[in-house]
Amino acid sequence: MYQQFFNFTEAPFSIAPDPHFVYMSSRHQEGLAHLLYGITQGGGFVALTGEVGTGKTTLCQCLLQQLPQQVDLALVLNPKLNAIELLATICDELSIDYNKYRQTLKHLVDALNHHLLEAHAKGRRTVLMIDEAQNLSFPVLEQIRLLTNLETSKQKLLQIILVGQPELQELLASPQLRQLNQRITARYHLLPLNRAETGLYIKHRLAVSHGDRAIFKPSAIKAIHRLSGGIPRLVNLICDRALLGAYVHNSRRVSTAIVNRAAREIDSLLLVKQQQRRRMLLLATLLLSATAGAYYHWPAPFASLSEIAPPAKSLSIQASAKPENTATLAASPVPAETNETEDDAALPTEEEKIETKAAERPAANLLQYLQQTELTLAQAFTDLLSIWGLPPATTQQCEQLPVNCLADQATWRELIGLNRPVILEFAVDSEQKRHLLLVGMDNGRPVFRHQGRDISFSLHEVLNLWQGYYLLLWQSPPSGVDLIYPGQQSAAVLWLREQLDALLPAAETTRGAADYFDSSLQKRVVAFQQSRQLQADGIVGPRTMIHLQNLSADQYGPRLRISD
Repeated sequence: MYQQFFNFTEAPFSIAPDPHFVYMSSRHQEGLAHLLYGITQGGGFVALTGEVGTGKTTLCQCLLQQLPQQVDLALVLNPKLNAIELLATICDELSIDYNKYRQTLKHLVDALNHHLLEAHAKGRRTVLMIDEAQNLSFPVLEQIRLLTNLETSKQKLLQIILVGQPELQELLASPQLRQLNQRITARYHLLPLNRAETGLYIKHRLAVSHGDRAIFKPSAIKAIHRLSGGIPRLVNLICDRALLGAYVHNSRRVSTAIVNRAAREIDSLLLVKQQQRRRMLLLATLLLSATAGAYYHWPAPFASLSEIAPPAKSLSIQASAKPENTATLAASPVPAETNETEDDAALPTEEEKIETKAAERPAANLLQYLQQTELTLAQAFTDLLSIWGLPPATTQQCEQLPVNCLADQATWRELIGLNRPVILEFAVDSEQKRHLLLVGMDNGRPVFRHQGRDISFSLHEVLNLWQGYYLLLWQSPPSGVDLIYPGQQSAAVLWLREQLDALLPAAETTRGAADYFDSSLQKRVVAFQQSRQLQADGIVGPRTMIHLQNLSADQYGPRLRISD
């Protein structure tokens, strides 16, 4: 109706997944990189999750367009099947002949295995992609896990990609599926667009439709992001209705008032519920993603770390420059690695309990101290910025900071290994959260800073009340990226190679471009990750970068102050 009024060649905000309108934000590009990495490595599972409307289908379409010629794909769009029906669907997708009257698990698995072996012999790879995977039942997921047992002596024969809503991560976290969850080699959670990306997304779709990119006023774009939560599908709905409203009022520009009216017409209550549901599910999703090193961008303002942590992902804010006037805490080496397990490392040893109890100061009782209502995340964040030599800012202003933010969950040993001033979240009870900034260790006692004053508590007290959630700031390499992955060619790869060369020279000279992430470099990354007891996936994310920086001659920001 409004196309002719605005001189559009086609409707710019249709919710149909038209490849012509594809807008690949940095988050979509990272997600696609994870999917391609999982496919090229072969074997195991790849998991892509995201809230409804965030662009999972768009990523899958881009993946299909970039599949290598030697890859065969079986696509399952309706996962509400039993195990036999699913296997039959996979066979149909791969054009595998089987007896339609003998559809037993054994018969179908044998037929699939025979086909996979023949494809492997021809140098072909087979990929199974299941959309809406959150609807899979436990028995079907277990059968899917068993398909990864189809292998040769050196390689898995089937690569499986699970695509679903955040409920998929909750499903995979079930004790019944722990074996499957451990086989996920790459995973990515697609978060909504931030405000800047929302503006670029809107202007991109307007440009594709040959319309005026300035139709939406900057204040209107800001309102669209606020109302939609950055979810592309909701952005489309609001923009479409707003353009209709502008047409009705004979206005060539879309104002904030028109956007607000459009949102109410769509169903503002639905939008609010969407945002609330996204925040509720974010914790469970990020908790699971943390174990696989997935990487996330900073979400909407939060009330506590447990609402955003963990990631990987890391929650990343692009860094453009190193902070000036960085305050210097005494740098200390990363604690030596041991053979203790993560569970063991999370708890103090008997010797530590004795030492910390003997050193405990009567006036410093952590539980009593945490009863103070002023121990807010906002104050802890201000204390953290002060250590970095940065001016005060709210968490809503994180995207403007010249550093990155990593919110995650870890054991105590992993936390100390990162060697950065870090905000810890404590649970006073089921509803109350308190936050303190850890700045060092003094004779085995954690030292915290609150409003410029340092206070220490026994490690035993801290571990009894800390649930593993943390938030820290870290500095990107000179290239300003927070994810380096195989197949990438950039200045970040050159930085990575230089860091590894300084730590452990390569066995052979690089044959290709030094700024290309080849298989030999990936092996060196995996070896480094294993030596630091990190997720050995060959992808260099925030935690791996921080450990590399800890061994570098450059400072890369303040460190924990540790004294014996």
